[in-house]
Amino acid sequence: MSAATGAHPSPLLGFEDHSRRPGLSLSASLPTTATDTVDGAASWFRLAICILLGTVGGAGIWAVVVVLPAVQAEFGVDRGEASFSYMLTMLGFAAGNYLVGRWVDRYGVVVPVLLSALSLGAGFALAGLSTGIITFSLAQGLLIGVGTAATFGPLISDLSHWFEKRRGIAVASAACGNYLAGVLWPSFIQWTLGFTDWRSTYLMIAVLCVVIMVPLSLFLRAAPPPPSNEASGKPESADAGPHSSGLRSSGLSPLTLQILLVLAGLGCCVAMSMPQVHIVAYCVDLGYGVARGADMLAIMVGAGVVSRLASGFLADAIGGVRTLLVGSVLQCAALFLYLPFDGLVSLYLVSLVFGLSQGGIVPSYAIVVREYLPAKEAGQRVGLVIMASILGMALGGWMSGWIYDLTGSYDAAFLNGIAWNFMNIGLMVFILIKSRPAHVHV
Repeated sequence: MSAATGAHPSPLLGFEDHSRRPGLSLSASLPTTATDTVDGAASWFRLAICILLGTVGGAGIWAVVVVLPAVQAEFGVDRGEASFSYMLTMLGFAAGNYLVGRWVDRYGVVVPVLLSALSLGAGFALAGLSTGIITFSLAQGLLIGVGTAATFGPLISDLSHWFEKRRGIAVASAACGNYLAGVLWPSFIQWTLGFTDWRSTYLMIAVLCVVIMVPLSLFLRAAPPPPSNEASGKPESADAGPHSSGLRSSGLSPLTLQILLVLAGLGCCVAMSMPQVHIVAYCVDLGYGVARGADMLAIMVGAGVVSRLASGFLADAIGGVRTLLVGSVLQCAALFLYLPFDGLVSLYLVSLVFGLSQGGIVPSYAIVVREYLPAKEAGQRVGLVIMASILGMALGGWMSGWIYDLTGSYDAAFLNGIAWNFMNIGLMVFILIKSRPAHVHV
C-alpha cells in the first residue's frame, strides 16, 4: 500500500479499490477534472447515485413487511414466529451499518456496495426458495438485512466527504432514499401480488437489485476531493484542541461524545417507534380500521421526506446539533398531541405533524459526527449511531406493545416515548452547551 495514495487492497475481490485514491474515477487513465471539487458537479452526481442506490437497496427492510401475511399463511406459523423474520432483518440492518461502516473507512465504498447488491440478490433468492420460516428468517437477517445496511449509513458517511458548504442537504437527500424505498417497493410488491405469488416477487426483486445496483456502484469509484482547507494548505481544525478533529470542538473526548450520541440515537428512536410501529393497531383499537392506519403511516413517510430535505437546509445554516435539537423538540410536541386528539381528522393532522418533525433527526447524527469527530472514522462512527437508532426502533416497538398489554391502552406507551424523547433533548442540550466553534488559522 502506498502511503501517498492511501489505497488499500481489497481482501475479497483481489484488486485495489480506487475510491480512496486521489485523481481516479471511472477511468483510471483520466486525470482529476475541475469539477472534482468539494460541493462540485461530481459531488452532486454522486449524490444522485446514492439516492438511487438507497432507494433500490431499501427494498430489504420494506419487502418483508408486505409479504408477512402471505409468508405466515404458507408456512403455517403464528404471527409472532412470522414477525421474527422482521426482527432479524432489523438486527442485521443495525449491525451492518456499523460493521460495513468500518470497512468503508478502510477500503472505500465501492466493494461494500457491490457486495451489498450480491447479498441482496442472494438473500431475496434464498428467501423466495425457502421451505420453512427458519430459512426465510435467516436469509432476511444475514443476507438481506446486512446487505441493505450498506446503502444507508455507510453510503451517507462516504458522501459526506464530498460536501462541505452543502453537506447538510446532501446527507439529508441521500437519507431520503430509504423513505423513497418505503413508497416504491410496497406499491411494486402489491402490484406483483396481483398476478403472482410472494416467492416470484422475491425472485424478481433479487434480479432487480443485482442488475440495477452493480452498474450504479461503479460510479462511486472516484476518490473524494480534498477539503477546501486542505487544498489551500490550511489544517482542517488547527486550533480545535486535542479532543476534536472536526470543524467544531465539543469540549468532550471523542469516546464520551460517541457514547452520548449513541444514547441520544437510542432515545429519539424509542420515541419515534411508537407512532410508526403502532399507528395501524391504534387506529384499529379506535374503530377506524386498518386502511386508515395505513394511510396515516404513508403520510408519516411522505412527510418524512420533506422533513429530511428541510433539515438538510437547516443544518447547513445552523449546524447539526441545533438541527437535531429542533427536530427532537418538535417530535416530542407531536407525541404530546396524540394524547388529547384521537378523532380521525385530528389523527391525520397529528401524523402529518409527526412526520414533518421526525424525518430529519437520524440524518442529523451523520452531520454531527462530521462536525465534531475525525473524518477518517466517519463510517464506523456514523454507523454506530445509526445502529443505536435502529435498535431504538426495535426496542421502542416492543416496549409500546408490552406497555399496551399491561395497561390496555396506548396512553402510557405515548408517555413512555415522550420520556425517552426528553432524554434525547437533554443530551443534545448538554452537547450544545459544551460546544464551541473551532478556530482555523489563516
